[in-house]
Amino acid sequence: MKWITRSHVHVDRVACPWLITRFIDNEAEFLFVPVSQLEKVVKETGAIPFDAPGVELGHGPGGHCSFESFILKYGLKEPGLLRMAKIVHAADVAEDIDKDPIARGLEAIASGYSLRFSEDMDNLEHQFEVYDALYAWCRLQAAQGR
Repeated sequence: MKWITRSHVHVDRVACPWLITRFIDNEAEFLFVPVSQLEKVVKETGAIPFDAPGVELGHGPGGHCSFESFILKYGLKEPGLLRMAKIVHAADVAEDIDKDPIARGLEAIASGYSLRFSEDMDNLEHQFEVYDALYAWCRLQAAQGR
């Protein structure tokens, strides 16, 4: 399937493609466009929009970030993913940045990768390793009851 979001990826727009490829659609194709072109490209391609204003898989009621919207829509309940969702939420939602001790680090990493890799697909490709490692840590934390 094709998935589409705003260009210039950051925390949520990296976490969501990671989640999609690892747990929802391992043959996913991602499109990144300026927000002003999103609706037009969705109509042209049939791509599923995420992390954009007014879309189902975006920031939702109750202050959910897009990653959390995916967790809810697809019924993902694995404890490591739920721990990771808390980190992604805090790193992505500015007013919640201090609600998780890992969030500032993840936000800093996302900023650093954006400085190193201006092309969205390159950025994703490199950051997926970070999210794989974070998920492994989250699974360990969950297994230890933390």
